[in-house]
Amino acid sequence: MTQKTPIALMMDHQSIRKFTSQKVPQTVIDTCITAGQAASSSGFVQVTSVIQVNSPEARSALSKAAGGQAYVESAAIFLVFCADLQRNQQICLRQQQQMPTGFIEQTLITSLDTALFAQNVLLAAQSLGLGGVFIGGLRNQPETVTKLLNLPQQVFPIFGLCLGYPDQNPGQKPRLPLSMVLHQDQYSNDGLANLEKYDKKISSYYQQRSQGKLNLTFSQHIIKTLVKEARPHMLPYLRNQGFCMR
Repeated sequence: MTQKTPIALMMDHQSIRKFTSQKVPQTVIDTCITAGQAASSSGFVQVTSVIQVNSPEARSALSKAAGGQAYVESAAIFLVFCADLQRNQQICLRQQQQMPTGFIEQTLITSLDTALFAQNVLLAAQSLGLGGVFIGGLRNQPETVTKLLNLPQQVFPIFGLCLGYPDQNPGQKPRLPLSMVLHQDQYSNDGLANLEKYDKKISSYYQQRSQGKLNLTFSQHIIKTLVKEARPHMLPYLRNQGFCMR
């Protein structure tokens, strides 16, 4: 296998949802998680825990909780990335200190740091010949996931990650033009002048990938995805877990 540069790995990313039956050695997973730990950590608080779910029964239940995504069961490896303040709370208690909790900033830090950690894990996995896809659908039923994984207070699941050796090459989904993402000195909407061209590119991508069954522009995708309330149950769930209290 030709070794790709880090930039090539990032540029070549595509979500993999179909995997071969080849097993992934635990040493490979350990290496990927260690690479995840090397990601930046806000204030060096290290607030991520990862649960490797091996039980077929648990995998089946998590697949259902995530909206019936079958690859949660079929992937060689399934990881659940959790924001974890509980570990640091226990460290404080060992030193007879009480750690204040429930701050919005803590929720942001744990979420952001966990996302950085997970992206490192995926890049490491890709460098070793694996492919994967993140599973945000776990937040459809966070209480179910919490019970299945025995998550204590001050811990909540952010997303899952399926990993395995790829058995498909679905192609890359074109990203927004750089002019719509990179701003100079001040925020500007000037890049929206390129939206029509990008809409056509995304429409072409969907038609090709679906063999003509789906014709959807990026603008239509945004309306379909964002012009509705998404997971309103998350705020009461997070508060029940000790987050977003103040």
